[in-house]
Amino acid sequence: MLDNISLNIIKILQKKARIPNVEVARQVSLAPSAVLERIRKLEKQGIIDGYEVRLNPECFQRSLVAFITVKTAGLCNINDAGLELARIPEIQEVHYLAGDDAYLLKARVADTKALNRLVNEKIAGINNLFSTKTGIALATFKETAQIPLEES
Repeated sequence: MLDNISLNIIKILQKKARIPNVEVARQVSLAPSAVLERIRKLEKQGIIDGYEVRLNPECFQRSLVAFITVKTAGLCNINDAGLELARIPEIQEVHYLAGDDAYLLKARVADTKALNRLVNEKIAGINNLFSTKTGIALATFKETAQIPLEES
């Protein structure tokens, strides 16, 4: 279980991972060394899984977001197909859905031509996949990897 101080540290880091340790310490009223120790412990426990930079997709010609449902052909090894889909660079997320025998993929590409290549060349080339259904996001109102946290 996390105490309220650790929970507050995680909330601060979720908002701004590059915040100076001294500033985190000030916000939670602890010494910087104590905050650093807590962060290292959270990392070691796997609670903090990593840090990443969020890039502006438009600066890299990746402004088109598509959600692709990929149905499997009967009984297949879901891990093999899922891992193969995950290796495709344009695919940002791969989820296996309960009840549908299908994957839900989130992809970022430059345009519809690139999306067509992704679906008809890269995804279609994977064994035991039966069909795809693609939806293009017309607007995005929220996109985050942050997890909502409640204080105990």
